[in-house]
Amino acid sequence: MQAIILCGGLGTRLREETEFRPKPMVEIGGHPILWHIMKIYAYYGITEFILCLGYKARVIKEYFLNYKAISSDFTIELDGVNTVHYHGPDQPEAGWKVTLAFTGEHAGTGARIRRAAKYLKKKPQTFAVTYGDGVGNINLRESLKFHKSHGKLATVTGVRPPSRFGDIQKDGARVVAFNEKPQSGQGLINGGFFFFEPGFLDYIDDNEDCALEDRPLTRCTRDGQLCVYEHTDYWQCMDTYRDMELLERQWAGGNAPWKIWK
Repeated sequence: MQAIILCGGLGTRLREETEFRPKPMVEIGGHPILWHIMKIYAYYGITEFILCLGYKARVIKEYFLNYKAISSDFTIELDGVNTVHYHGPDQPEAGWKVTLAFTGEHAGTGARIRRAAKYLKKKPQTFAVTYGDGVGNINLRESLKFHKSHGKLATVTGVRPPSRFGDIQKDGARVVAFNEKPQSGQGLINGGFFFFEPGFLDYIDDNEDCALEDRPLTRCTRDGQLCVYEHTDYWQCMDTYRDMELLERQWAGGNAPWKIWK
């Protein structure tokens, strides 16, 4: 199975970090959040990726072109051909297959998927899609099983993110409960980690402003072809600097629930 990851957005709400690099390359624990997302998929045996590039695409291309050198100690012989000897064990990512597809500087998420679809395998099969800025301990094996069981074209992972603000419960003027960090602040929202059948591509056009979350999913819903897999455990997007700091603290403290790999 192949996974498409949307990596082309401007990341304007994280401008402190995205002025010089795309948001999927913002690091958590010394690795781009994109790497963390790919590790989640790889844990479930999905190691073929199509990255939809846009804003500062070159940064992501250079990262993967130089992945072995970035991730390993090495000795280089300055002998005219610059022979490189890498040290250490083989990398866990050695079997990954990564296609880097430039899908436009300002394209919508739907248009990006449509433009990258040419890199999907010719024989029609289920494929995964997610955003390049969200992690979670989603059980993709169970999610895929759920997707297959309902026989529809699309499955979205529904999550209930933690509220950003504390709850105050009162009786008249008297506070009866004060919860600084409530676990859930709203109903289900789109958490990414989609599974799609090839027929879903018929809902997407190549218009520059085609957003996956707009016409394609709306039309799919209208036709009764979209189901939701409810994930009740950890999920976190990296929308803001505050989100980035939270993820970094969790990783540094050894409490990163999305780290399901060894």
